Amino acid sequence: MLLRLALAAGLAGLSLPSWAVTADELVAKNLEARGGADKLRAITSMHTVGKMRLGGGLEAKTETFAMAPDKYRQEMSLQGLTAVQSWDGQQAWAINPFEGRRDPQKLSGDDTKDLVQSADIAGPLLDAQKKGERIEYLGTEDIDGTDAHKLRVTYKNGDSRVIYLDPDQFLEIRVVDHRLVRGQEQVQTTDVGEYEKVDGVYFPFEQGQNHVESAELNKPVDAAMFSFPTAKR
Repeated sequence: MLLRLALAAGLAGLSLPSWAVTADELVAKNLEARGGADKLRAITSMHTVGKMRLGGGLEAKTETFAMAPDKYRQEMSLQGLTAVQSWDGQQAWAINPFEGRRDPQKLSGDDTKDLVQSADIAGPLLDAQKKGERIEYLGTEDIDGTDAHKLRVTYKNGDSRVIYLDPDQFLEIRVVDHRLVRGQEQVQTTDVGEYEKVDGVYFPFEQGQNHVESAELNKPVDAAMFSFPTAKR
């Protein structure tokens, strides 16, 4: 059952000045606001259905599947065509009929980075040290009138994500990904919000151009759907 989160409810208490908090404290408050570390660790799978706003009045249907700890698949359908990108924990592949590629193609290491990060259902702030990540507190920054706390997560591969937390709720309101792709830094900014509760855990249903319409956790998922197709289905 989905319940809309009223941000004015004050889930995590009063806002704190930047000098009074540490990265560890902010991470703990974020995990608590999202439903608690134990509930996040207990997630075995996630399935979402939504839409992507493409501009010009066009909207594509989107569907994602994630299976803990390291599998992810996303589909985008428009005008009778469906593009697929998937990561099975070892290899990433894609089908992109919008570029005339109807057969699956394996993806290179740099092109897998977004999929690998998306496979982490609970996100990088949960058990960061175990995953080889480093988290730093960068102070605060004004985001559309909100004095947001900034955390930088540095991944094992050297890429990073800057996470902006609302000072009252301690939920993410913006993420900025910095990835090195074929020797060039790529920066992607995504504003997130419209949190809804799914089986006791809050997720943002607005993610940049993507709008999630429904989500479910811990349902059976066929692991084969993430693997590179061996024959046309």
